[in-house]
Amino acid sequence: MRRRNGSPVATDVEQVFSDLEGVARRVRAGLGREVPESSQDLPPDQEPAEEIGQFAGQERDRILAAGADGLEKLAEGRADEITDDESFGMEAIVLLEGRPAILVRGNDFASQEGDWAVLDGHRESIRASTARVGRVEVSGHVNLDWIGTGFLVGQDVIMTNRHVAMEFAGGDGERYFFQQGMSARLDMAEEYGAVEQNGGPAFEVTEVLGIHSEVDMALLRVAPSDGAGSLPTPLAVAGDAPADLPGRPVYCVGYPAWDGRRNEPESMRRIFMDIYNVKRLQPGTATELLAEQNVMRHDCSTLGGNSGSPVFDLTDHRVLGLHFGGRYRTGNYAVPLWQLVDDPLLSGAGVNFV
Repeated sequence: MRRRNGSPVATDVEQVFSDLEGVARRVRAGLGREVPESSQDLPPDQEPAEEIGQFAGQERDRILAAGADGLEKLAEGRADEITDDESFGMEAIVLLEGRPAILVRGNDFASQEGDWAVLDGHRESIRASTARVGRVEVSGHVNLDWIGTGFLVGQDVIMTNRHVAMEFAGGDGERYFFQQGMSARLDMAEEYGAVEQNGGPAFEVTEVLGIHSEVDMALLRVAPSDGAGSLPTPLAVAGDAPADLPGRPVYCVGYPAWDGRRNEPESMRRIFMDIYNVKRLQPGTATELLAEQNVMRHDCSTLGGNSGSPVFDLTDHRVLGLHFGGRYRTGNYAVPLWQLVDDPLLSGAGVNFV
């Protein structure tokens, strides 16, 4: 299908959905559910915000209804009749249903319809995964209070991206240090709607173990903050290559931030209702291995704050890759970790290869 606009989706609709008409019916059945009308009068100072929220919900429904029209035309072999609105609507449906970014709340997630209903059968394993992923937060930075995602890979070791760690750390290739006046920690909660005082545990970054010279990776030592309790056991990191990588179901866990550099801003606002910077579960597929470049491509719906997210194998929940970025309308990129099983930095840090 020819793309008619600047799309944030890297995977074509036909590759995501096997039953286009079934998806269209499901989308139509769900229109209007997420923005219920209030039966009570609001205070005058809240009425404008409520009107804006209702308009946003109506606009979202309009986009999805157009997408359902487009799916039906595609199923009937009428792709040449699809309008720009219908094309964008289909891509919105891919983002919301085919490649969703599911809010994590109370270290759990809502059941999904369609192909991702399969997540229910993996709920406990996914919850164990999400509990070991956190937001990398900094103090003393001029512009930022958080900079990406990190996850526990050793007894007291977290992994994130080099470009994340370099916001607060430096070094000469042998010794590493914190920039003057700066510190960092890994907050394991930061969920949508969570009360700050009742959030999850946070772990202080106590040492920069190393910043990799060849791939976008850094390893940091952490220790529990006051009242955080002990560190959980580390995630299992894949020590061997998965079979049949292209098309393999995977999922990211991280903190997607608003990213107008890679995605058309107004489109993102209409689809995601301006909910950013909180923990999400983002299922998709692995699409390609570029072994000589130490790159694994995937099509999970990620944004800027996902830098440092783990990419999990949905089959056995080992960490296959370290997400480090994406390219608009092309796809996302991760470091394939099984290729680094003998890397001195990772073996020296005690990364939990399985």
